[in-house]
Amino acid sequence: MNQPDDNQIIEKVLEGNSGAYALIVDRYKDLVYSVVLKIVKSREEAEEVAQDTFLKAYHALPAFKREARFSTWLFRIAYNTAISRTRRKHIETSVIDDRLIENYSTDDIRENMSRIDSEEQLRILHKVLKTLPGEDQMLITLFYNNHQGIDEIASITGLSEANVKVKLHRIRKKLYAEMQSELKADVFELRN
Repeated sequence: MNQPDDNQIIEKVLEGNSGAYALIVDRYKDLVYSVVLKIVKSREEAEEVAQDTFLKAYHALPAFKREARFSTWLFRIAYNTAISRTRRKHIETSVIDDRLIENYSTDDIRENMSRIDSEEQLRILHKVLKTLPGEDQMLITLFYNNHQGIDEIASITGLSEANVKVKLHRIRKKLYAEMQSELKADVFELRN
């Protein structure tokens, strides 16, 4: 049996079948949760923000113009709700020194990363991803895990497409710089 698409479900909800909204929640709950978790960093808070997101989206559903995909609109609400929450709490994140990343070209990154086996790359990558600020983690998650395009990420975050591209490029360079540091630390530990 074919599942109804988002627009069909939205029509049902707007016609008064509020129970149909459960299909939307079920369809996007994991993605929304993963996006907000990258920003708020706490599982409990991410659950609250995800619930707030779905509640806000439900109440704003009549205003959804369908100019973008529903998922993009929903992720925008999730992003704004999570950012608002973190601004209220003034959560501090560790910042990777931007001067470090200027020392690496894209070719250097590709060449050096090809020398490490893929399992080791993934282990280090996952460790380093956790050190990124929430917004950077969220951008990487939207692009690589949720397969959102640059235009959709721009719509979600309110950034220009050029700014999204620049931020993703800088984040990749930050990741590489931190992965190099992590790799050097692992080598140092093995020698001692």
